[in-house]
Order: sequence, then C-alpha cells, then structure tokens
Amino acid sequence: MAEAPSPRAALARARRIVVKVGSKSLARDGGSGESVWLRLARDLHAVAVGGGGRRSERQVVLVSSGAIALGMDRLGMKRRPKDMAALQAAAATGQGLLMQRWSEAFGALGLPVAQVLLTHGDLASRTRANNAKGALDELLGLGVVPIINENDAVAVDEIKFGDNDELASMVTPLCGADLLVLLSDVEGLLDEAGVRVPLVRDVGREARHLATDATSGLGRGGMHSKLEAVRRATLAGAHAVIASAAEPAVLPRLLAGEDLGTLFCARERRISSRKHWIAFTLRPRGAALLDVGAADAIVHSGRSVLTVGVVGVRGNFVGGDAIGLYTLDGVEIGRGLARLSAADAARLAGGHGAALPADRASAQPHAAGADRGEVLVHRDDLVLFDEA
Repeated sequence: MAEAPSPRAALARARRIVVKVGSKSLARDGGSGESVWLRLARDLHAVAVGGGGRRSERQVVLVSSGAIALGMDRLGMKRRPKDMAALQAAAATGQGLLMQRWSEAFGALGLPVAQVLLTHGDLASRTRANNAKGALDELLGLGVVPIINENDAVAVDEIKFGDNDELASMVTPLCGADLLVLLSDVEGLLDEAGVRVPLVRDVGREARHLATDATSGLGRGGMHSKLEAVRRATLAGAHAVIASAAEPAVLPRLLAGEDLGTLFCARERRISSRKHWIAFTLRPRGAALLDVGAADAIVHSGRSVLTVGVVGVRGNFVGGDAIGLYTLDGVEIGRGLARLSAADAARLAGGHGAALPADRASAQPHAAGADRGEVLVHRDDLVLFDEA
C-alpha cells in the first residue's frame, strides 16, 4: 500500500504566496551582519525567481508591518502612542522609510516593488476590492513584488484592521493565494510544554487553547490574531504557516517541504470568496436575535432568516448591511446581508405587523415558508459559523 503523501508536500505546489512579516521581526538583525530586510528580500527573491535568475512560476505578495515602528524611532517616541492622531503621525512619517528599506533590499536583487496601502473600507466595498485585486494581478504579472500595508495615516477606528495578520488573511482570498506565511518572532505555535506544534488540521479543536494574548510594544498582533488569520485563510482554501522570521532561508526551505514552523492545512470544504467577504471582511451594522425554531431551521435545514423567527433586533442597519445572527443564549451562529432595515425588521419581528408594500419587499425569491414572514437574510447571503 502506497504511503500517504506528507501534508508538507502540498507547499511545493503553491503558486501565489502571501507573506506577512511583523514589526518585531523587522527590528531584529540576528547579528549576521546582513540587515533583516535584505535577508528576507533574498528569501522572497529565491521563491519568486528561483535558480539561474529566471522567473519562477511562483508569485509573492508581501504584507509588511513596520511603518509605525520606524516613524516612532524617527520622531523620538519611546512608547507606542495610544491616541489616533499620534499613531497617524508616526505612520505617515514611517511609511516612506518602510518603502525605502524594502526598495533598497529588493533593488539590490533586481526586483521592483510597489506600495499598496489599504483600509478596511477598501476591502469592504466590492467595487474597491475588485479594483485592488486587478491592481495586484497586474503588478504580479509584471514581475513586481506588491508591498501591502494598512493606510494608518488616514485610518480611523471604524475602518482600521485589527492588525496586519487580519489584513494578510483578507489579502489571501483577494489575490487568490494558495499559501499564507506569517513570519513572526516565534518558531511556530507552541504546546503547553513550549514545544513547537508541527501540524494542525483543525484550528478550533487543536490550536485555540494554546494561544496567548502576548504582544510586543511595536506591533498589535499576538498568537490569537495569528490563529484567527490562519483560520480565515484555510477556509478560503489556502494552506497557512506560522514560522520564525529569524530562521535562515525560511521561505525556500518551507516550500521544499522542510519541517519548519507550524503548518495549518487548508479546509477541504472551503467557503466561496463572496461568503468569506460577508463573514470576515464586512463589519456587522446590527444584529437579529432568533428564536429556537428559527435558529434550528437555519443551522440544520438551510433555511433563510424570516422575520417570523426574529425575537428582536439591535443596531441601525439598512438593506445590504451585514448583521450578526444570535440565538436566545447570545451565541452568534452566523452573519448575513440584511434585506430589510432595522426598523422594518423590528416591526415585522415574530410575525407581527402588516407585510411590506410591494415596492419595499425583497425582489429576490423567498425561501420555503416565506408566506409566514418577510425574508430578513436570504440563505444565499448567509454564512453559518459551523461552516466557517
């Protein structure tokens, strides 16, 4: 009987790779005499170009932290600012320095780079997200390494990503990547004894309990944010790896199948890019509380969310906004796009109130049983968290 292939072998087949490197990793040079920027650029060059100086079939997108840290250093800030204006000032000062470092490192290897700054609002809009996807595809086709960062200089709380781990997890399905690599200051996910975990097939069952909340003074992300980023990437059909940025030639060795870092296997049952966008990119503008029967019909029978099963709503959402769906116990079971406003949903909740006028009712086909209530969230616009 033939031996089953190693899960690591799948990494050699990756053709589009998103690599995220954190501020703390970039602050170290490892004492090798070569800057961490040039060392990591060599790794990415080896992946994108390969031996003999020819372009390989692989394409690399870099999500780089470091702008705020560099700006803090230039401005003489000893601690990461807490107020938004000071953070924006540090980001604006440091972003040019960040690109200068990467431009010099990749330029020494003959690879052009391009700066791509994104806000959460850019990816929450389908039109703007598609424009960003088109730009990334064009850059990669031209042999350019896109260097992506959050546009911290203009971002405010409502449009900020949680951190660049979250940004990298959104960029992965956006550009159709089949591998996400999170380079950190740790060798991977560690177990209770501090030993590296080489392979995780299910983040929720095997990894969540091992995460800590520790973060550095330079960046925002900890292991919790990395595991959430990994979960989102694997649901989009990509493999993911958490590994040490200090490991020599870490990227070529990973793609050669070497046992480095922690490998998280892509989910066999991936969710569509649209549902991934609904679940993980859009931010809920409100919520609907569902009775037991409605929650059961949604989870076990694939039904739409009807107002007859809604106990109450919160928020000030309108049609087209994302909303969370909660059980009576307060457990969020999914998210979806509302087809009614909060006011209409509240008026019709539990089957009370008259039906909507024809010019305000959903033009989309209703699910079975829609004669007992208006559709608040159609099943085509619904993502259940047991799927995600």
